[in-house]
Amino acid sequence: MLIGELASRAGTSTRTLRYYEEQGLVRPQRDSNGYRQYDDAELRVVHEIRSLLAVGFGLDDIKPFVACLRAGNSSGHVCPDSVVVLRRKLAEVDGYLSQLTEIRQQLQTQLTQAVEHRETRCWTSSP
Repeated sequence: MLIGELASRAGTSTRTLRYYEEQGLVRPQRDSNGYRQYDDAELRVVHEIRSLLAVGFGLDDIKPFVACLRAGNSSGHVCPDSVVVLRRKLAEVDGYLSQLTEIRQQLQTQLTQAVEHRETRCWTSSP
């Protein structure tokens, strides 16, 4: 398939596909006239890239998943290098969750104090 068809089937743009190619993630074949040709394996790679980007992975983090697919695996998640990246990303997300939990607790405390203070002021200033 040509780049336009791949873009359409993958739900992305031709410009994005060229960028993935520049990053070494997508590998088209070339016709004698120089046109890019893609097979269904590249469509799978693009779907993998897009799904990983959607959950917060960067392009450098995605490379092991693509390499895993290219090695003939049914999933990009099963290779040791991919597992390392998954563990690192999970630890990063856990860190964010801890930070957000602390922020939430601080906000809840501030809100509780503000409401109590407001209620106290309203009660003491009534005639």
